[in-house]
Order: sequence, then C-alpha cells, then structure tokens
Amino acid sequence: MTTFADLSRPLALLRLLAADHAELPALDVHISQHSPDFLRLAIHNDLSAFEAWREALGIDPSSVRHNLQSGDTTTVLTAFTEIADAKAELVGYSRNLALLAAVAA
Repeated sequence: MTTFADLSRPLALLRLLAADHAELPALDVHISQHSPDFLRLAIHNDLSAFEAWREALGIDPSSVRHNLQSGDTTTVLTAFTEIADAKAELVGYSRNLALLAAVAA
C-alpha cells in the first residue's frame, strides 16, 4: 500500500516550484499513488506558458516531443526532467494551428 508519505518527492518538488516560480502561469498538477516519485504538469491552450515552464525547469528544447492527437486537431508537446529526486513530465496541449491555417486558406 502506498502511503501519503510515499508521495513526498513530488510534493516537495511542487513546493519548490511554487516558491521558486510563483510568477509563472498556473497549470494542472497530477500526483498519483501509482507513480509515487512522479509529478505531471499540464498546460492547456497556451504554448507560451509551456515554453516558460520548460525554460524554468531547465529542459533542453531539443528534448521536447511533438505529437498530434484527436484527428490531428490537437498539438501535444511533452518533456521530461528530474529535479530534487523527483521525476517530472511537462505537457502542453493546444489547437493544431497549422491545420487551422490550412483549413482557412
């Protein structure tokens, strides 16, 4: 059985991020008992916020994965890092602007 104490690494990372980057845009936070050393941070409809967080977390831009989902209508950016003994995933979701531009043309 996973205890609340087992979630201490991602919770400590979350506290660190809140203290060090309080000025950054708010995002969705997910901590799960199934991956007790993992923090998931998600941003919706604001890739500039994703970029601000990517930079703040020190994630190399070349390591960001780009995928499409929902019939190619949604762009998904994903990056991973490890900070303060916790693994973190940063995910950004946005409309596929290239598809929208092509449809509008």
